[in-house]
Amino acid sequence: METKSATSVERSQQLFDRAKELFPGGVNSPVRAFKSVGGTPLFMKKGNGSSIWDEDGNEYTDFCCSWGPLILGHNHPNVYQKIVETLQNGASFGTPTQLENELGELILSKNPFIDKIRFVSSGTEAVMSAIRLARGYTGRDKIVKFEGCYHGHCDSLLVKAGSGLATLGTSSSEGVPESFANETIVLPLNDNEALHNCLNEHAKEIACIIIEPIPANNGLLLQELDFLKELRKQCTAHGILLFFDEVISGFRVAFAGAAEYYQIQPDLVTYGKIIGGGLPVGAYGASKEIMGHVAPEGGVYQAGTLSGNPVAMAAGIAQLSECAKDGFYEDQEARTKAFIEPINHYAKEKGYDFEMVQIGSIFWLNFDGKKTIRAAAQINPDMNKFKILFHSLLQKGVYLGPSGYEVGFVSQAHTPEILEKAGKKIMQALDEVYAAI
Repeated sequence: METKSATSVERSQQLFDRAKELFPGGVNSPVRAFKSVGGTPLFMKKGNGSSIWDEDGNEYTDFCCSWGPLILGHNHPNVYQKIVETLQNGASFGTPTQLENELGELILSKNPFIDKIRFVSSGTEAVMSAIRLARGYTGRDKIVKFEGCYHGHCDSLLVKAGSGLATLGTSSSEGVPESFANETIVLPLNDNEALHNCLNEHAKEIACIIIEPIPANNGLLLQELDFLKELRKQCTAHGILLFFDEVISGFRVAFAGAAEYYQIQPDLVTYGKIIGGGLPVGAYGASKEIMGHVAPEGGVYQAGTLSGNPVAMAAGIAQLSECAKDGFYEDQEARTKAFIEPINHYAKEKGYDFEMVQIGSIFWLNFDGKKTIRAAAQINPDMNKFKILFHSLLQKGVYLGPSGYEVGFVSQAHTPEILEKAGKKIMQALDEVYAAI
């Protein structure tokens, strides 16, 4: 079926034509190119509250939220004011600032799972640095990751699974030496047998097991709690660090992330741009003992000229101060459930094989709704239904991330009234999807 939107995107098309002469594929991050859904990538001009506007003046209710960090919505007045006040004193110094202390204290005072934190400039940088720390702390080289979990674009984690339950990684990106990938073992999610087989063979070589405790980069692959608890048990038994990559789930499902939500103590944690109000920030944290191995205290080197950037720190203080208020996460989850439940009820009544999967204020559109999906291999790779839905919603003024594998986010700015209107549009779009197939 033709999925081109009838909404005028003339200005976006002009900008994309120019961008293709400037950047690989016309974008500075691959998913933005709309290759998964077809059509012209939308160039956004502004955002406010729950809405974004493209360069052609079209308004959309935004469920991408800059891929999660904008938990308060676009252009929140407190975040905006704090950025402006800080910027008036300068954008960067390359020195310590009081704002670093303030944000660090705010995070650590409400996060019992880590004692110290180190700010960096992206989630990828945080993961890369924490992997180095795990290896330096344990004196071991190998790491274990899980198929379907994304941990940024650092070389040792750009791997995919081969045959068998536990296999040494094979590079899934050109430019990554196989020798790097060979230090990474890839396991299927939610599979205790595969975990035990791997540890029986490799436990003494493994520095850490890294997992998104709420895998949200390849569908929303909610894990059984017993599997996460088994990871903790086995890591403790074998002297392996349990590494929670909370770049998406941190400060999103609870202030202290999935560790708080599930009450599981990780040894290493990474966080992403939600701690910077959407500005480029990341962080990693652990116990005092483990973090004591990071330079300049210890021998694990990591540095960053713009780490702790004052403008990003200020935005983080403003945003996380709101998130730390009593009832914030309960309200987020309640509004998200109230948004999703009528859609799922409607789909069930209509006999559509569709379900919106949700945890906290994260959701995912599952077009195989009769099946609980806990691993990437269980997802139907045919994304035609999502393509139809995506373009139908664009015409109705609703923006999702342009891939059926991506999750959506509800922000504080998505009021019950806004969510109800968007929900009705999703129901209408579902009718179009299932009428077309």
